[in-house]
Amino acid sequence: MNEGLAASSLLLTETEIKDNSSRDFEGGGCGPPPASSYSSSSATAVTVFSTLVALSSSFAYGVALGYSSPAESGIMNDLGLSMAEFTFFGSTLTIGGVVGAIASGMIADSMGRRAVSPSVCLQRTLGAMWVSETFCTIGWLTIAFSKGAWQLDIGRLLIGFGVGVLCYVVPVYIAEITPKNLRGQFTGLVEFFVSCGVMLTYFIGSIVSWRILALVGATPCLVHLIGLFFVPESPRWLAKVGLEIEFEASLQFLRGENADISHEAANIKDYIKSVEQLSKAGFLDIFQLKYAHCLLVGVGLMLLREFGGLKAFTFYTSFILDSADTNVSVETGFSSKIGSVAYGLVQIPGCAVCVLLLDKCGRRLVLMVSTAGSCFGCFLTGLSFFLKDLHWWEEATPILALTGLMVFISFLTFGMAGVPWIIVSEGPAGSLVSSLDWFSSWVVAYTFNPLFEWSSAGIFFMYASIWVLGLVFITKLVPETKGRTLEEIQASITQLLQ
Repeated sequence: MNEGLAASSLLLTETEIKDNSSRDFEGGGCGPPPASSYSSSSATAVTVFSTLVALSSSFAYGVALGYSSPAESGIMNDLGLSMAEFTFFGSTLTIGGVVGAIASGMIADSMGRRAVSPSVCLQRTLGAMWVSETFCTIGWLTIAFSKGAWQLDIGRLLIGFGVGVLCYVVPVYIAEITPKNLRGQFTGLVEFFVSCGVMLTYFIGSIVSWRILALVGATPCLVHLIGLFFVPESPRWLAKVGLEIEFEASLQFLRGENADISHEAANIKDYIKSVEQLSKAGFLDIFQLKYAHCLLVGVGLMLLREFGGLKAFTFYTSFILDSADTNVSVETGFSSKIGSVAYGLVQIPGCAVCVLLLDKCGRRLVLMVSTAGSCFGCFLTGLSFFLKDLHWWEEATPILALTGLMVFISFLTFGMAGVPWIIVSEGPAGSLVSSLDWFSSWVVAYTFNPLFEWSSAGIFFMYASIWVLGLVFITKLVPETKGRTLEEIQASITQLLQ
């Protein structure tokens, strides 16, 4: 699958979708849908279970994201780390993520999303999710038993590599096994489980040591590894590598024993032929002028959410709340631990609403609302530090800072945290875009403390201004992909190459 032709698949117009209505029933017409569409209109127990197994890795990713905030004081005190050393420790997750994201496309395409039975293909007994969770498990154990900064960094780096691969593979796997009318909701659950992982980590981290918290972090990785024994491989990947019998068996297993899969199987085979044509194009073809808009959409969405401060808020929640008022727990009853738990908890409603509305309202509208709310949250957080610097209304600044953080993350999880990954999973260039996302995450995570020392209010106002630019970007450039099969979304790429 050519990773270079990222978002050109997003160019498919509504007219083209309607022209395909004879192939894929979209509803709204008279009479029942064709019999062949039944196989792709509802989720079976197998599809739901397979999705939940894959989502356990998203939960593990959330644990990795949330770990550094509650563990900060314990690690620095026990191992004697300076703030600079701890900042580097926090940012090594994103360094590993960059490497994992670069390798994710190659690993997923060569080894499969999950794994293939050894009796079928010996060289593909371990899939991308297997490899990723193995790295994550080793990384957590390394952190739990570390004696110095370098061991912490190695463990965090290994976890980063694992989640860097998972961030690409899991949304793609879910998108490839779910019916098109449920794809947005199922893929939207990725961010919901990430938020659950962050929230649980903040809560558990407030009552246990950082070493125990690291062992807790390894638990969802092990759950995912065990669950992979019981889920099927992606039918689309099996078709891509020429395993025809396994492809049909996997699709039938996912859609139900009595489902008619002939129509969906034919569409997938047509899609594979299109991909084979795309593979003849070189990676550098993405930088041609005709693909400029497509590349801009895919990369722009990822850079927006990162340079808007996502990792800064997530990695340094406790630090931000403590900095808002060093005596916050005495004066107002708010502590950084309570604030961090609240910050994690408020993510759940936003993700739940996103899952419910995504396929009804569309990706684009959800992104616009999410961007506007995230901007307001950054503004409130910056305002709290601005008032503190001027010594105005100091007793309320920690409450205002916590409110800003909660507004930011609730609106972010409503759309911008997860929807860009859904759009990426609907095109073939997730590995390229994911790499840039992780690199920008590292930049934000590593520069947060120096920029915060430069201006505690200015850094959040800077994030707010980036969200303003992002709202204009989404309004003008981001297309809608709701209601399209993966085959339809990919179709225009072939047309452009002909």
